[in-house]
Amino acid sequence: MVDRLVNSEANEKRISHVQACFGSSGQTLIAPGRVLVGEGVLTKLCRKRPKPRQFFLFNDLLVYGSVVMNKKKYSTQHILPLEDVRLKSVEDDGNLRNGWQIISATKSFTVYAATATEKSEWMAHINKCISDLLAKSGKKPATELSPVWVPDSEAPLCMLCKKSKFTALNRRHHCRKCGKVVCGPCSAKKFLLPQQSVKPQRVCNDCYEQLSSGQMSAQGKNPAEGKRQGNSLNYGPNDDSSGDESTDDDEDDAPVDMAPVEDEHPTFYEGNYK
Repeated sequence: MVDRLVNSEANEKRISHVQACFGSSGQTLIAPGRVLVGEGVLTKLCRKRPKPRQFFLFNDLLVYGSVVMNKKKYSTQHILPLEDVRLKSVEDDGNLRNGWQIISATKSFTVYAATATEKSEWMAHINKCISDLLAKSGKKPATELSPVWVPDSEAPLCMLCKKSKFTALNRRHHCRKCGKVVCGPCSAKKFLLPQQSVKPQRVCNDCYEQLSSGQMSAQGKNPAEGKRQGNSLNYGPNDDSSGDESTDDDEDDAPVDMAPVEDEHPTFYEGNYK
C-alpha cells in the first residue's frame, strides 16, 4: 500500500530522480507524505498533433513533461493536483486507440496508452489515488473544470460562425471556456477564468455573452467580477493572444505517429492499486 512507501528509501530516491530529470526549470516534487505511485509514456493529443509525454503519478499529483532524453531529462513540467482531476474514457477512433480524457480545473486533454491493458491500469491507479486523496483530505471534487480543446485538424471552419475558413493568414483560436476552434472575429474578447489563469483568457463570443450575463460560471468567481476585469480587453482578428501561458501544445518537436512510443510500458510500484 502507499502508506508503506511514504518513508521508504526507494520512494525517496525515485522522487529525487524525477525531480533531477526536470532540472532547475521544474518545481520541487519532494514533499512529506508524497509517494510516486507509477510512471510511463503516454501519447498526448495536442492541438496540432499527438506527442509523447512522460507521466508521473503521485498520490496527490499528476505530473507530465516532454521527453528530451528518456529516463534522464524532461522539460516543460506540468503539475495537476489530483483533487481537481477527473477521468473520462474515450472511444477508439482509427489509429487513436486506448484513450481517455484527463479533465482538471486548470487544463484538460486526451491521452492514449499503447494497449487496452495499460489504459485500464492507468485509469484504475489514477482513480484510486483521487478517491483516497479526497477521502483523506475531506475535500469535495472540483465542479468547475477546463474544457478539452478540439484539435485543429477537426475544424477546417470556425465552429461558431461556420463560415470563416482557416488559412495561414486566418488563424485558429481556441475558446478557453468551451474548447471550440474559432476565428478571430468570433473570439475577440477576454474574460477572467480564475482557475485557469490570473490573466483574462480568450473566449468565443457565445461564451463571453453567457459569462457576462451570469448565465455561465466564470469558474468559481462571481461572473460580474469576471466581467469587470475582462470586458474591456479586445483582440484584433489575428492577434497572437491565446492567453495560454503553457507552451506544451506548441513546442516545435518532431512529429510522432498516432500510436504511443513502442516498448515503453508503465511501471506501478508495489502493485499498490491492483
